[in-house]
Amino acid sequence: MGSSIDLGGSSLEPSPMEASPFDSSGSCLTPDTEISVLDSSKSRQLHLAKARVWARTKLADLTQEEKISLLTAADFWRTQAIPSKGIPAAKTSDGPNGARGGVFVGGTKAAFFPCGVSLAATWNQDLLYEVGQHLATEVKARSAHILLGPTVCMHRHPLGGRNFESFSEDPLLTGKLAAQYIRGLQEKGVAATIKHFVGNEQETHRLTIDSRIQERPLREIYLKPFEIAVREANPWAIMTSYNLVNGVHADMNAHHLDEILRGEWDYDGTVISDWGGVNSTAESVKAGCDIEFPFSTKWRFEKIMEAIEQRQISQRDIDQAVENALTLVHRVRGDDMSEEQPEQEDNRPETRALIREAGAQGIALLKNNGSILPIDRKKAKIAVIGPNANRAIAGGGGSASLNPYYTTLPLESIKKATAQEVVFAQGCQTSKWLPVASPFCKTKDGKPGVMIAWFAGDKFKGSPVVQQRRSNTDLFLWDSAPLAQVGPEWSAVVTTYLTPATSGRHTISFMSVGPGKLYVDGTVSLDLWDWTEEGEAMFDGSTDYLIELDMMANIAVELRVEMTNELRPISKQKQFKMTHKYGGCRIGFKEEDKIDYLQQAVQAAKEADVAVVIVGLDSEWESEGYDRQNMHLPSAGSQDRLVEAVLQANARTVVVNQSGSAVTMPWADRVPAIIQAWYQGQEAGNALADVLFGLRNPSGKLPCTFPRRLEDAPAYHNWPGENYEVIYGEGLYIGYRHYERARIAPLFAFGHGLSYTKFEYGRPSLSSRILTATDPMILVLAVSNIGDVDGFETVQVYVRDVKSRLPRPEKELVAFEKTWLEAGETKHLRISLDKHAAGYYDTSVKAWVAEEGVFDVLVGASSADVR
Repeated sequence: MGSSIDLGGSSLEPSPMEASPFDSSGSCLTPDTEISVLDSSKSRQLHLAKARVWARTKLADLTQEEKISLLTAADFWRTQAIPSKGIPAAKTSDGPNGARGGVFVGGTKAAFFPCGVSLAATWNQDLLYEVGQHLATEVKARSAHILLGPTVCMHRHPLGGRNFESFSEDPLLTGKLAAQYIRGLQEKGVAATIKHFVGNEQETHRLTIDSRIQERPLREIYLKPFEIAVREANPWAIMTSYNLVNGVHADMNAHHLDEILRGEWDYDGTVISDWGGVNSTAESVKAGCDIEFPFSTKWRFEKIMEAIEQRQISQRDIDQAVENALTLVHRVRGDDMSEEQPEQEDNRPETRALIREAGAQGIALLKNNGSILPIDRKKAKIAVIGPNANRAIAGGGGSASLNPYYTTLPLESIKKATAQEVVFAQGCQTSKWLPVASPFCKTKDGKPGVMIAWFAGDKFKGSPVVQQRRSNTDLFLWDSAPLAQVGPEWSAVVTTYLTPATSGRHTISFMSVGPGKLYVDGTVSLDLWDWTEEGEAMFDGSTDYLIELDMMANIAVELRVEMTNELRPISKQKQFKMTHKYGGCRIGFKEEDKIDYLQQAVQAAKEADVAVVIVGLDSEWESEGYDRQNMHLPSAGSQDRLVEAVLQANARTVVVNQSGSAVTMPWADRVPAIIQAWYQGQEAGNALADVLFGLRNPSGKLPCTFPRRLEDAPAYHNWPGENYEVIYGEGLYIGYRHYERARIAPLFAFGHGLSYTKFEYGRPSLSSRILTATDPMILVLAVSNIGDVDGFETVQVYVRDVKSRLPRPEKELVAFEKTWLEAGETKHLRISLDKHAAGYYDTSVKAWVAEEGVFDVLVGASSADVR
């Protein structure tokens, strides 16, 4: 279904402060709003201007040394305070799927929201605003002021390790949702930090990779989400990415930070580096990277003083960066000089309800032949099968992870929701690494976990300076070593007692960040002191080494690890010009398998009315720090064999996939029902049960295309690059733009998602046939729920340039509207289209332009279902 519009030729120069005509959000304030909401753009501007005035006043009273101190963080998470001058510190927290607080693993418990791609699958701007509001409350409970999110990097390739954390392959969808997320946060006084600016679409060599992106796709695809967010929500902070773009590191890229961000977009916020992401002294400050995180003496402090003396940097450059840093502090703290309070839990029922709602709205029903779903929970006997069925797959790995208040398991949630018998079978094993040994480990005095004895210096000399008990055997210590007590170079001894529940030939795994040795009952079992083969840990580390031991049930063995934070492999010391970095280790444990998992699953499926097979990835397979190696379900085909075997045993099989990006589904044409469940945070099990049993009508739509095979993906020929350079050779044609241009049918199209009801679209009409730079047009469309179940529908509006001077995609998403319709109800939607709906970036004139001509407006339920 489509209409045509004429466009008079015009230049589309950016207008940063222009309100979005697509913004359909209403008031979604939660009852716990803690500050008065700035209810007009004028009052918001007044608030922002006040922060600038405060910053300039403080700036005038600072010495040069004090100014320079503000350009680097005070520690791992906080900005530098100067109490004598009335300047408080501001605390940051990861983000973006919850406020973790100041400890990376096992810290303060926190609300775990659905991951970014799942939030994007809701296509619900109002919901994203509410998520931001509740995240702000969580940030405050962690005694923090700045959330390190949202992540708006593009889904350039299905193997991107952080795709789950980002929103989409489409810049318009990403930018619109990010803007509402940011508004929700900042209207409660918490700064958003939109990231990573820019071109960070892979984790392979992420610190050193050079993303080679032509200017037009850079503008139209990769910068576009940031531009929309700046224009519509003005994030108070932007984080630069680790990588280079076109030969220049992101933190010192003047074209992006100075010319585009500050110049064209008129951005008035603060730019911070990613952690360890500063790569120069004068260049990064001059380009506009205001604050370096975390604390480091590598690039700033004395080196900035030297750069001033050598006239490599001006006083104006320093003062501007300091003013920006102070502006951020005032926006989140004002004149509050009170001491930082301890982190708290704040487990609110309204936040739990929102997470469950967001989870249900993000779940995408991809296939439902024969209306197998929803399952009759009063009559059907259900077999719940699969490696993810009885595990809490709440999120991906890396900085988006946290210690949740609680988790919900699909198996348990399904059992609670149904009146009939539920049988379970695991089906197969899929662990990338052995599970952490923590559940089997106790200290010498019988407490859960391990004891760590810390020594000052890296030679284990003298007596321990600090003794700690940690509950987890995932001991990557990048942000939680007691450096104030042990110094920058340390050594440590970890001791615990592991007691197996059964007798057998069990397996222990050991991974070391720096030099490490694992002793079992006093004997060296794994010596990784000078390891060279790197694994896929997020913050450096060896491969995971395994040993098998004959062990007796209820008989403990002593595990002892000696480790230091010297940098490994040794070759990196010369490469990075440093000798010590993060230390730590990871101890895993698995008891011997004595079950035929596949046969158990087949038997369970045969005895059930419906088989629900829950497969997918997890935080080990999808994580910050590394990319996926292939698009298959792990591991070694075991999950695909499981699905095929269960389907043969029971034709009424539902496959639920949990992943943050596309996976191959060789059984997709034969399985009657498929659900894409993403990573849903702490309510993952409950949200899934709600959809399976029809307690909630699924309304998720794919924010990324699912190809049939990896070879069909846009970046297949240019991934992950070579010699530390990756060419974005697909140009504009990522995601659905590529599949439509190449005429490759995907497995499931961008925007696809079914419902338990049916929707009918009326004929659209336009308020005008002429679109100008100043006058938007209104598209009016009737949508009817012609089924017998209430539900949401997301109407997607695409525009096609019928004849363009430059090549353009077949069509591009320009607007979307999610609306609730009761059974039998009809609503008339009014969707605004403005100049941004028709423009492209013309490198010959270095401007956004919209050519005179005819454009088709296409209205659909997905990119492949234009009604």
